[in-house]
Parts: sequence; structure tokens; C-alpha cells
Amino acid sequence: MLIRDNAQKAFPLLVAYVLPAGIRGIVVAGLLAALMSSLAGVFNASSTLFTMDFYSRFKPGASQEKLVWIGRVATAVMVVVGLLWIPVIQGGRGLYDYLQGVQAYLAPPIFVVFFLGAFNKRLNAKGCLAALIVGFALGILRLGIDTPVKLMDGFSYSQGSFLWIVHNIFFQYYSLLIFLVCVAVMVGVSYMTEVPEESRINGLTFGTTSSADRDASRSSWTKWDVISAAVLIFLIIAIYAYFSG
Repeated sequence: MLIRDNAQKAFPLLVAYVLPAGIRGIVVAGLLAALMSSLAGVFNASSTLFTMDFYSRFKPGASQEKLVWIGRVATAVMVVVGLLWIPVIQGGRGLYDYLQGVQAYLAPPIFVVFFLGAFNKRLNAKGCLAALIVGFALGILRLGIDTPVKLMDGFSYSQGSFLWIVHNIFFQYYSLLIFLVCVAVMVGVSYMTEVPEESRINGLTFGTTSSADRDASRSSWTKWDVISAAVLIFLIIAIYAYFSG
């Protein structure tokens, strides 16, 4: 029987008691370096998004020094928000499960827009925007429903209620639901609105690529690239099949 509280301690115990002293230091240093790199990327992306996409639109005449200062303030705010959010993460089933859940709620609309947009030239910007808005709203809905349960001990929704049903849907099934809804919204809105101009999407989708584009793409890889890619795919499938039981 899996006891999650004990399972979360497996890796720290292995590092602390199984690895020799030198290797233990390298593993801890690698973990801290990866953590700092990830945090730096997230904070930089968040501050850039706020500064360039929001603040600069309201203050188009702001100087570069002002934008840099606003970016630093935005980074500090994100750090504070992250620290305040720690109790929510602690109330879950571990950091890894929490990150997987957040990605499962927010990634499907982005995937739908990029994937379908690359294969279907009939889809347009209005359909993409509608799919992103609906998918983001569904993800925020699930996060908002899950947060009180993780934050407050003993809190639970009434069994059988709408909030209880949404909270108890397995996060991967909910991610699949978001994916299907985003596909329906993107295709439906796109086909109900105008056809995108051919000049604006030329070369951006498989349906609008020219023979020269296909020849250039074909000449960029060799048979060894195909063989190595096939081997890699086979290994991934074999490992997944083996560990899935």
C-alpha cells in the first residue's frame, strides 16, 4: 500500500543516507542550480510579460530606465506571491504532483492553438483567442476550486455538488476535458468567422507551404536523423510500457 507522506520522503532519504559525501554534495548542488535556473527563467518571463505587454501599452513613452525599474518591481512582486503561495503547495500531494496539475490545467489551450494552427489553414486568430480564453478560464476554475481544499485543513465540498465533482475529477482527465473543449471552441469560432488571408499565413502551416519550403526541410535531415529519431521513439514507448505495468 502506498503511503504518500512516506513516498515523498524517499528521495531526500536516499540523498541523505545512501549517497557518499562527495556525490551527495554534487546532487544537492545540481538540484539547487536547476531550481535557481528555473526560478530565474520564470521571474524573468513574468516581469518581461508584465512590463512589455501591459505596462508599455499604457505608458508607451516610458524610458528604458523606467521599464527596467518596473521589471525589477514586477520580479519582486512575483517573489512575494510565490512565497505566499507555499502553503497551498504544501497542502497538496507534493511539489511534483502540484506542478503536474498546474501544467495540465494551463497547457492544453496553448497546445491546441499551436498544433491545430500548424495543420489547418482555415483556423484564424479569433478562434485561437477564443480557445485560449476558454481554456485558461477552465484551468483557473479548477485551480480556484482546488486551492481552499489544499489551504485549509478539514475543508471539503458537499458530496455530489458541482464543486465536489470538479475537484474530484482526476487532473489528467480534466486536462483532457480542457483539450476537447478548446478544440471545439477553436474550430467552431474559426469556421463561423472569416477565412484568414492567404498572404498572412503563407508558409506558416503545412497546407500553405510551397514545394521549395518542403525541399528545404527535407534537405536539412539525413537518414541517420530518421534512424536515431525512430530509435528514440521506440525507447520511450518501451520504457513507458515497462513501467506502466
